[in-house]
Amino acid sequence: MGDVAATIKIMPDGVERDLEEIKAKIAGVLPEGSELFGTAEEPIAFGLKAIKATVLVGDLEGGTEPVEEAIATIEGVESVQVEEVGRPV
Repeated sequence: MGDVAATIKIMPDGVERDLEEIKAKIAGVLPEGSELFGTAEEPIAFGLKAIKATVLVGDLEGGTEPVEEAIATIEGVESVQVEEVGRPV
């Protein structure tokens, strides 16, 4: 087995939400065996921005689901969606 890199789109619950605060909490909620590799912001519309997080996850049964569930528990997160999964380069 090995690790896979997942790009996860995290939507805040509004334009007023502090994205830096959400980003700071992501690494702290990740389950054991996963690691935050980086984050970026993506403009959506009307001032709303999404966070794109790249997370290294062990290639185990369950895949990215535990990571998605953990990130969804952060206050201010409206939705979590995996956009891409692949082998890290």
